[in-house]
Amino acid sequence: MTTTARHADRLLDAVRAGVEIYDLGRLLSIGMPQSPNHPPFWLTMPRRHGDMVRADGGSAANDLLVMGTHVGTHVDALAHVSHDGLLHGGADAAAAQSGGRFTELGVHTVAPMVRRGVLLDVPAALDRPDCPAGYEITPADLDAAVDRQGTPVEPGDVVLVRSGWGRHFDDPDRTRYVGHDSGVPGVGADGARWLAAHGVHAAGADTIAFECLRPGQGHSSLPAHRILLVEHGVYLIEAMALEELARDAVHEFTFVLAPLPLYGATGSPVRPLAVVGRG
Repeated sequence: MTTTARHADRLLDAVRAGVEIYDLGRLLSIGMPQSPNHPPFWLTMPRRHGDMVRADGGSAANDLLVMGTHVGTHVDALAHVSHDGLLHGGADAAAAQSGGRFTELGVHTVAPMVRRGVLLDVPAALDRPDCPAGYEITPADLDAAVDRQGTPVEPGDVVLVRSGWGRHFDDPDRTRYVGHDSGVPGVGADGARWLAAHGVHAAGADTIAFECLRPGQGHSSLPAHRILLVEHGVYLIEAMALEELARDAVHEFTFVLAPLPLYGATGSPVRPLAVVGRG
């Protein structure tokens, strides 16, 4: 038996023994909160049951989906952000998008992820239910979460930073989660450098923009995007559902994510999973 086969058997054994799956993706629905910078989610049914009925009585419905690639839970490809006209690795952003798609750094180049995942529950480390609006999550906060949980961050991990702001996603006031006027908690430039220094493969958060948004400033300044996407090639996952993980104190897990292979796109909707063994 080869080494690969032995690894596959161990993985299958774990699955057969039973796993618990936490769905970290948001329900995609018309009118859900989103960044104002991207086309909204829209779903309609061009064909409904009964519009066309086959001779045997069968009928089928179908759908038309329109949405931006940075709406709902999604992953940012490295092509998503440039700085001073350059993408990650020094590629010229204008030249890279020639033809209307990014052949080199588009989301189709983001390999499926099956990695160690770590939830850093910052509010729990701060002994509060959530981080205040506009709060910047610092390296000290991230260190405090690591120490409290006993989950050191290792190179290649996917680190999910909980601010608690995700509780507002389903608020009837759709502007609350977006938080333009109030600000939104998140990682700042120093926190982004902390993540990069730990060699993470990807970083996620329970907010639209991942990083700290100051009151009234919206998405006018996104230094963490520059540091992680452009300077260090770290993928970002935004608008994640992290409350169930936090509720059950699941801080370490197998993280699974597969972007849609949208050739040349700057991002993709995703449905990330946290998988833990039972017993």
